[in-house]
Amino acid sequence: MPVVGFNFDKFSVERTGKIEKGIKVRNNIEVKDISIDEISLSQDKKQDVLKLSFEYSVFYDPDVGSTILQGHLLYLDTPAKIKEIANGWKKDKKIELTLKAQLLNTALIKCNIKALNLSQDVNLPPHLPMPTLNPHVDKAKGYIG
Repeated sequence: MPVVGFNFDKFSVERTGKIEKGIKVRNNIEVKDISIDEISLSQDKKQDVLKLSFEYSVFYDPDVGSTILQGHLLYLDTPAKIKEIANGWKKDKKIELTLKAQLLNTALIKCNIKALNLSQDVNLPPHLPMPTLNPHVDKAKGYIG
């Protein structure tokens, strides 16, 4: 079933030190909470959805800066499945691995893009490898395409 909503709730980005060669970047995403929420499909029809709250973080070591994003996404499934997932989370803080991967991958895509923009605003280096051009041309191969 689909993700039907995505929102950021909090942004925190700061540069705390001087950028030098050898910076290590650590990033993480974790599920903070899972609950049942309700969305309106029309004026008189409502639907239960799964609300997954997450926190995405990027840390630049040694103590150069950080980016922390908090948000939530809404997942639509059958009412029985929504209740089963929410009850499983309340019981032992676990969620089926395939579903967890699907939901967190959706969040990761949006978080990585937002974190790149925010880190650029405070002059932190990108936390992901960016494509670059290599000026070296190998003329021996003779490729003319």
